[in-house]
Amino acid sequence: MRIIVYGTLRRKQGNSHWMTNGQWLGDHKIDGYALYSLGLYPGVVAGSGQVACEVYRIDASTLGELDALRTKGGEYKRELVQTPYGSAWLYVYQRSIVGREHIVSGDWLQQNAPKPT
Repeated sequence: MRIIVYGTLRRKQGNSHWMTNGQWLGDHKIDGYALYSLGLYPGVVAGSGQVACEVYRIDASTLGELDALRTKGGEYKRELVQTPYGSAWLYVYQRSIVGREHIVSGDWLQQNAPKPT
């Protein structure tokens, strides 16, 4: 099975260790979603635009661990989306985005890049 990640699970991010046993398949941009900052991590919701992601092949054990991390309390739900690598699970944010910062670039890594001084 495959998973598509867009925030702290991406390479060199704070939760990338969850993907250690996964096989990185490649980068991808998904259409029809908008990216929002939830503070220390992002969430995607249906919307206009593109979101920069990475696609991984993972096993059932890893998916179970990610479900425990992401879906507890109803914060996210999994949705199956199409990628060039085949269908992949995407965690979609389920709570209100009112007052949340819209990341117009669609790329969490650009959002958190050090700002030039």
